[in-house]
Amino acid sequence: MEDKKKLYTLLVYSENVAGILNQITAVFTRRQVNIESLNVSASSIPGVHKYTITAWSDEDQIKIITRQIEKKIDVVKANYFTDDQLFIREAGLYKLSTEKVLANPEISRTVRRYDATITEVNPTYTIVMKSGKTDDIIELFRALDAYECVLQYTRSGRIAVTRGMQEQVSAFLEEREETREA
Repeated sequence: MEDKKKLYTLLVYSENVAGILNQITAVFTRRQVNIESLNVSASSIPGVHKYTITAWSDEDQIKIITRQIEKKIDVVKANYFTDDQLFIREAGLYKLSTEKVLANPEISRTVRRYDATITEVNPTYTIVMKSGKTDDIIELFRALDAYECVLQYTRSGRIAVTRGMQEQVSAFLEEREETREA
């Protein structure tokens, strides 16, 4: 029986080389799995970049994708996780009509109720920022959108760290270094 699709987060570590992002995303394309979000940044390990990728899939498919990514020559390590195995955050930016914000105090109350921050106000627009879990950011958008005051909205890709004490790739790199020295 096939597992139900759920959201998985892949953490991929690679050397910082041009073209590796294309190779990684091509694995998803070949398997016809859509990437929900993608964030690339330096990791805590010098010279190693971290890709945080989310995709809806079943576990069998995500295992295959992870193994195929790990086979890429410049990929150091790849793992997949469910949300309960990670500490996850995103950011949302909401550009609101200042005229509507001033005319309806309920909009400001909604921003405060969702623990969001007003970061800029000018005569034309008001910028609101919220960091948190994906669902919270989307909920705030829906709440603000109900007031018909949203001019623009965007949210970042997911950032995530494992619940362990260090990057999972750290132990792998240490073992690899010990093997080379032996």
